[in-house]
Amino acid sequence: MNKTELIDHIAKQADISKAAAGRALDALVGAVRTTLRKGGTVTLVGFGTFAVGKRAARSGRNPRTGATIKIKAAKVPKFRPGKALKDAIN
Repeated sequence: MNKTELIDHIAKQADISKAAAGRALDALVGAVRTTLRKGGTVTLVGFGTFAVGKRAARSGRNPRTGATIKIKAAKVPKFRPGKALKDAIN
């Protein structure tokens, strides 16, 4: 499912226009992005939790040359599904 299909689904389920559904989805994504940028977490009960994880610096290899390279430490977004979401899939 891509963003357009998700907007169509939201519009149909919530009985709102596609434009309003698109704005709502953009607002949700923006809120999650802003919160994660500040180092917080976003928990949607029954769905899951978005959080920021830390990845340590490490060494890797350039696949083209085989040379060893240093990979910097980074913050990465993580998602942990909630119990209700896991149960719905299984």
